[in-house]
Amino acid sequence: MKRLISLLLLFFTMAAAHAQESCELRGTGDLGIIVERASGSVQVVDTSARKTLFKIEELGDLSHASAVYSRDARYAYIFGRDGGLSKIDILCGKLVKRIVQGGNSIGGAISQDGSLIAVSNYEPGGVKIFSSDDLSLVADIPATKVSGGKNSKTVGLVDVPGQRFVFSLYDSGEIWIVEMRDPKNPSIQRFEKIGVQPYDGLVTPDGRHYIAGLFGEDGMALLDLWHPEKGVQRIMDHYGRGEQKLPVYKMPHLEGWAMAGNRAFLPAVGHHEVLVVGSNDWKQQAHIKVHGQPVFVMARPDGRQIWVNFAFPDNDTIQVIDTETLKIIKTLKPGKGVLHMEFTPRGEAVWMSVRDEDQIQIFDTETLELLATLPAAKPSGIFFTSRAHKTGL
Repeated sequence: MKRLISLLLLFFTMAAAHAQESCELRGTGDLGIIVERASGSVQVVDTSARKTLFKIEELGDLSHASAVYSRDARYAYIFGRDGGLSKIDILCGKLVKRIVQGGNSIGGAISQDGSLIAVSNYEPGGVKIFSSDDLSLVADIPATKVSGGKNSKTVGLVDVPGQRFVFSLYDSGEIWIVEMRDPKNPSIQRFEKIGVQPYDGLVTPDGRHYIAGLFGEDGMALLDLWHPEKGVQRIMDHYGRGEQKLPVYKMPHLEGWAMAGNRAFLPAVGHHEVLVVGSNDWKQQAHIKVHGQPVFVMARPDGRQIWVNFAFPDNDTIQVIDTETLKIIKTLKPGKGVLHMEFTPRGEAVWMSVRDEDQIQIFDTETLELLATLPAAKPSGIFFTSRAHKTGL
């Protein structure tokens, strides 16, 4: 019996050691994931070594996928377009759990304390909130009913301080704040008639202001989260009015906005422009003519540069703007289908997905030269673990 017990202990010790060997014994601060949209997979990458560590498959429809990280930056939560919510372990390179919580999803957020995952749905419209531990349902919050008896699509979902989530309702023209201090009894504040078709939202890096972009009219809607009792304020109400708008081939992503000093840089809907806005009074200060319709307008972490990519048919181009002079200092041509960019935590390099080249290209942000490439199957979103400690990403 003693011999049998010893053999069993040896077996379990060896099994545990084998399991440990299959995982990375390291910190996660320089890791990230790259979405491979065509194959429903993600790569786990090391941004220091510029190499792939793992490939995790069978994650569903990732054609418009986004991701957030747990507080310890070990787990990534991936929001798929097919309503899938996946939890992956980036140190072990494996899928922990996947559920299908809706019919058509458009992103999500993680709560301030890291305990809750919220998912924004087109179908059925509304927001569902889950435990970050086991993905069990905590709250189901349907959106306002609109014509046809359907719930409004929800967009622009972000986390904000106070264990709250904020999102916009595309069809009904609203902004909602959901407080989750008592998960069993969510508290909801509704702000109606904020504008026509809010299509996306963002929160300022300090978590104070939520801004919804409007697709159905010029302007944006601003909500001061310190003083929500003041209601929603319209800002930049006439930007672009009187000019001929262009067809919108791809909606700009406001969560890819840029903050540099006391100015914000935002993509203009239906225009070949980047808008420059003062963050003190939220008035437009300038506009920068660019190559095409901006999709992501992103600031290098030190705020010195703005990197912009564009919608089809100009999605083979990146332009770099100097924030002091507001001049374009470089135009790059990485290849067709530049879908996403992500800066390393301190901004010495930027990674970009070039879908039609099946590549990730990595550029030095000082010299603006190409440093390296990595193969990837139709890559789109790039998400580094530095996001784990930022509000609203």
